[in-house]
Amino acid sequence: MVTFRRAGILALALALVVPGSGTAAAAPRRIVSLSPTATEDLFAIGAGKQVVAVDNDSNYPPTAPQTKLSGYTPNAEAIAAYKPDLVVISNDLGGIRKALARLHIRVLLEPAAATLADAYGQIEALGAATGHARQAASLVARMRRQIAAIAAALPRPSRPLTVFHELDPTLYSATSKTFIGRIYALLGLKDIADAARSGNGYPQLSSEYVIGARPDLIVLADGQTPAQVAKRSGWSSIPAVQQHDILSVDPDLASRWGPRIVDFVRVVAGRVKAIVTTGGRHA
Repeated sequence: MVTFRRAGILALALALVVPGSGTAAAAPRRIVSLSPTATEDLFAIGAGKQVVAVDNDSNYPPTAPQTKLSGYTPNAEAIAAYKPDLVVISNDLGGIRKALARLHIRVLLEPAAATLADAYGQIEALGAATGHARQAASLVARMRRQIAAIAAALPRPSRPLTVFHELDPTLYSATSKTFIGRIYALLGLKDIADAARSGNGYPQLSSEYVIGARPDLIVLADGQTPAQVAKRSGWSSIPAVQQHDILSVDPDLASRWGPRIVDFVRVVAGRVKAIVTTGGRHA
């Protein structure tokens, strides 16, 4: 049984053992993933053929064997029915690790990443645990290059641009201390949620707060549309609304920390570039 945190991820993966045996485990042949991000990682590193079942939220890639298994209310017996030799989870809800250990099933816990380094480490850990270390290293190297190139190509505005990241219509947001907030910082954006009080990095903002912060860019990760946002009372005074710089993104793309984070970075960077260069808007 192995728990992954922010340090020593790869070393821990290499030390995976069969519960109770004390011996190194062979590459798994039957993997169950209860983490949408881990599912994307597994297929991206070439371990897709080893995956026999994924949870009901793992909707990418389309070829993933989606089932009724739940990562939020995991059931050890239901998981064991797929005869896995490795189960990947992102949360130890309901004591699922111990329950699977009693059934002599290996578990790999990869919690939500706080940084890009965490995300890269988890990909490499999965590579080491599944026999795809080389492919995982190659994927991480490619992601590093792509994200660095995107960030380096951005033009510099005359002042820092501000962003509001909307997690849901009740205006929960994310500060620069979160994974997604660090992505915005990488692109030179100042997060308006940073000034709000929050113990976990995900404060609920008021409409008045957002209006007063006057963000240059609004990113919707909750299925809302720019038209819906523009109709909100008082929001017509916000620069992002006035200049139509409201970006609606796939909630999955903005909430997972796997290979497709490059796509999210590219989309946001494209809009930032447009704000800076198109007629000098907001600059």
